[in-house]
Amino acid sequence: MSDWESDKSPGWGSEPESTAGRSSGSRRSPAIPPESARDWKLIEKLVMSLQSEQRKSRRWGIFFKLLTFGYLFALLFMIQFPFGDSLDSATKGEHTALVEVNGTIAADELASADNIVGALRKAFEAEDSVGVIMRINSPGGSPVQSGYIYDEIVRLRDEYPDKKLYAVISDIGASGAYYIAAAADEIYADKASLVGSIGVVAGGFGFTDVMEKIGVDRRLYTAGENKAFLDPFSPEEEEEVQFWESVLETTHGQFIESVREGRGDRLADDERLFSGLVWSGEQALELGLIDGLGSSSHVARQVIGQEDLVDYSRRKSPFQDIVDQFGVSIGSGIARYVTESRLELR
Repeated sequence: MSDWESDKSPGWGSEPESTAGRSSGSRRSPAIPPESARDWKLIEKLVMSLQSEQRKSRRWGIFFKLLTFGYLFALLFMIQFPFGDSLDSATKGEHTALVEVNGTIAADELASADNIVGALRKAFEAEDSVGVIMRINSPGGSPVQSGYIYDEIVRLRDEYPDKKLYAVISDIGASGAYYIAAAADEIYADKASLVGSIGVVAGGFGFTDVMEKIGVDRRLYTAGENKAFLDPFSPEEEEEVQFWESVLETTHGQFIESVREGRGDRLADDERLFSGLVWSGEQALELGLIDGLGSSSHVARQVIGQEDLVDYSRRKSPFQDIVDQFGVSIGSGIARYVTESRLELR
């Protein structure tokens, strides 16, 4: 008879155990030592813990991928649709159009000629606008950009003779900002506003003494005797200074001519008007630089006769605001200010 047909089953130990009370053919499982059982439980817990961590990692990975995708989608949407115009389309019927001029007037700023002129055109073209207010809070800026805006205001006033433009100065309307205000039909300001500063300024720095002290040689190669004109790293030349002052005088003369043309005989006969001084609103009223005291709401209600204001100004897109907050252009702006001589209306 074979081993498989025997009534006795061999044990796992050295001595066979009795199979009494057991059914034939059943077998006993090997005994696991207590130490081994504890080890297996620890391993099981470790495996389960690793599986749990992997599931959590997968969930967080999916979350962050979706978050990144949503962020990129939002950026692309803002670039495609920058929300540059802030016209309140919900307002219906007759209204007073409002165009904001905030900050420095320059080509790469919000108060650029392109933005201001574009907003003014929409404000004049709107059939329901009964008048236009240009609210100014600016220290001035580029004479070129200011000149563009001035000329466009004159053109729009000729094209729409029944629709008047009022300049309202809030905190400050100086230099190039007053330049464009002078093209309006009338100018208003607060009694404490800063008005005027009809002058031209250009500034820079000279580094020749510093370079000499630290032992730096300037090596500049040019073709054209005046190509290194007003180079901040070279000694100042009297002839160059005289020429540059003549440029400033010419630009100042253009500024004065535009103000006289815009204000006419309302200006007082005071030689200090064009000296570059800045005046309070009360003083400006006495000198004929402005026509009255009042806010934009006052002008809309009391002068134009329509107190409902609709803003036609162009705004920065949300994407541009994010870029500005990161200060991408701070370093280049400082370097440009230090090394370049700039012409500004101040």
